[in-house]
Amino acid sequence: MDDDIEQDNIIEEDFYTFLNVPRNAAPEEINNAYRRQSRLYHPDKHADPVLKKEAEVLFNRTKKAYEVLSDPHQRAIYDSLGTRGLETEGWEIVQRTKTPQEIREEYERLAREREERRLQQRTNPKGSVIVNINATDLFSRYDDDYEEPPGIFSSVEVSGMSFAQSIEAPLTLRDTITMSGQLGTQNGTGTGSINVGARRLVSSKGWIELDVGAGNGPVISLKGFRTLTKRLFCNGATILQFTGHGIRPGLVGTLAMQLDKHTVGYLTYRAGLQSAMSTMIVRDTSQSYTAFSIQFGILHSYASLNYTYKMEERQMKLRGCIKAGTFGAFVEYGAEKKVSKHSALSAAVRVGVPMGVTLKIKLSRASQTYAFPIHLCDEVFPAPVFYATVAPLITWTIVKKLIIDPVMREQKERDKEKQREMNKSRMLEKQREARAAVDLMKATFSRIRSEEESKRGLVITKALYGRFVYPQDRNLGEDGVNGHRDEVIDVTIPLQCLVKDSKLVLHNASKSQLPGFYDPCVGEDKQLLLQYLFHTQTHECLIKDNEPLRIPKQSHRVNTT
Repeated sequence: MDDDIEQDNIIEEDFYTFLNVPRNAAPEEINNAYRRQSRLYHPDKHADPVLKKEAEVLFNRTKKAYEVLSDPHQRAIYDSLGTRGLETEGWEIVQRTKTPQEIREEYERLAREREERRLQQRTNPKGSVIVNINATDLFSRYDDDYEEPPGIFSSVEVSGMSFAQSIEAPLTLRDTITMSGQLGTQNGTGTGSINVGARRLVSSKGWIELDVGAGNGPVISLKGFRTLTKRLFCNGATILQFTGHGIRPGLVGTLAMQLDKHTVGYLTYRAGLQSAMSTMIVRDTSQSYTAFSIQFGILHSYASLNYTYKMEERQMKLRGCIKAGTFGAFVEYGAEKKVSKHSALSAAVRVGVPMGVTLKIKLSRASQTYAFPIHLCDEVFPAPVFYATVAPLITWTIVKKLIIDPVMREQKERDKEKQREMNKSRMLEKQREARAAVDLMKATFSRIRSEEESKRGLVITKALYGRFVYPQDRNLGEDGVNGHRDEVIDVTIPLQCLVKDSKLVLHNASKSQLPGFYDPCVGEDKQLLLQYLFHTQTHECLIKDNEPLRIPKQSHRVNTT
C-alpha cells in the first residue's frame, strides 16, 4: 500500500501537455505539434556547443513523446498506465497484435481482477454504534417531582445503545461468506442477533444468497438478484422465522426499472406479518438526490419526500425530508460535511408528531458509523427546535476553528513536504531543463514576436506561473521569512513561442509540463497570469493551473480610458 502511495506522489511525464495537444488529439494534430517543436529543439539549429547539448535532451524528449502518441498501441498503454506501463508492465502482458481498444479493455479487466484480489485480502469490516440520549428534562421536565431544578448533566441520560458489526470472507471470486451481529438495549431491555450468509455470484447478471440467523428465534432466508434486461432488474427474498407460536413466513420482492440516465423506479411487495406495497422513484445526479415514495400497508401507510443538495466544491450536502403517515408526520432538515478524506460529520433536526423534537448527530469514519440521536422534547416547542438548530452550528464553528483547521493545515503541510522531498531531484532536473528550453527559444521568440507586432496580432507582454499570494493573505513576520510570499516563474518566452496565427490555445492539464515551464511550488495551488496585446489593446487574465485557455478573448480586454 505504501508503494502505491509513493507512486501516486511521483510526478510523471505528460506527453500530451509537452506537445500542447489535447488527450483526444487526432494523429494530424500530434504530427503538426511534433514538427513545430522539433524545429525549435533540433540540435542542428544551434551552433553554440552548450545550447546544442541542451537541445539534444529536449529534442529526444520531443521525439519520445511523438513516438508514444503516434503509435496507437503505445498510446493506449500510456493512457492506461502512464510511463510506467511503457517501461515494463505494458508489453509484458499485452500482445502487440491487439488493437488499441482491446488493450484498453485488457487493462480495465486486469484492474478489476486486481481489485477483486485486494478485496479477498480484506474482511471489509462494517460497523455502527448508536447511542440514544434522552434530554427531554432540559425543556419539559415535571416540576412537581423535583424540589430543585436539576443540572444540565443530571437532566441527560443514555436511554439506549446498540452495536452492529459485519465482516466478509471472500472464498473465491464468486463465493463470499458474510457474518454479522447486533446487540442492543433500550430502557433496560436487551436484544441481540447473529447472522451468517453465503452469497454466490451465479453469473454477471445475478446472485443468490442463503442467510441463517438466531436471536428472536431462528431465521432462514433465501435472497436473489437478477438483471432481466438492460433497464430492468429485480431482487427478492423468502423468510422463515421460527418462534414459540409457530413458523412465520415472509416474502419480499422488488422490481426496478431504469427510467433515464439518472432516474430509477422501484415497486416493492411485502407479504407476511407486515404486508405492504410501496413504490419509490429515485433521481440521483451530481448536483442533487431526490427520492419520493408511497407505501400502503396493513399496519402502516405513508408518503415521503427526500431531497439532498450536493455542494461538491465545499464537500458538503444539505438534506431535507418530509414524511406523513398513519403513525404521524415529521419534517427533518440537516447537513453533512466531509471533514477529511475518510470522515464525514452530519447533524439533522427532526420535528414531528407524536415524536417531538430530536437532534441526530452522526460521524462516519471509513466503514464505521457512530450515531447519537438526542431526544429533546416530546412535544413541538420553539425552544428545543431553536437550540437543536443553532447549537450544532456554533459547536461546529468552534471545533473547526480550534481543532479541525489546525490539524488539516498541519496534515496538508506534511503531505506537501513529503511530495517535495520525493520529487526534489526530479524538480531540479525540470528547472534546469526549463531554463535550457527558454534559452533555446529566444531566437524563435524574437521572430514570432516581431511577426505578431507587425500585423498587430497577439503579443505576450507578461506571463507569470505559480502561486500568487494576495495582500489580504500575507502574514509576514518581522524578518519576512516565515510569512507567505509569491512563488512564480516568468513564462513569457515559452508562451509567445506557442502563439500561432495570432492565437494561443492551452488545454485542461497542469501547465507545469509545458516546454519552458516547471513547478515552482510543488503541492500548492497554482495559477497563470497573462497580460497581452491584441490589435494594440491591453488584455489581462488569470486562470487556474488545470483550466483551459484560448486567447485572444474580448472579455480579457482592459479598459484603459
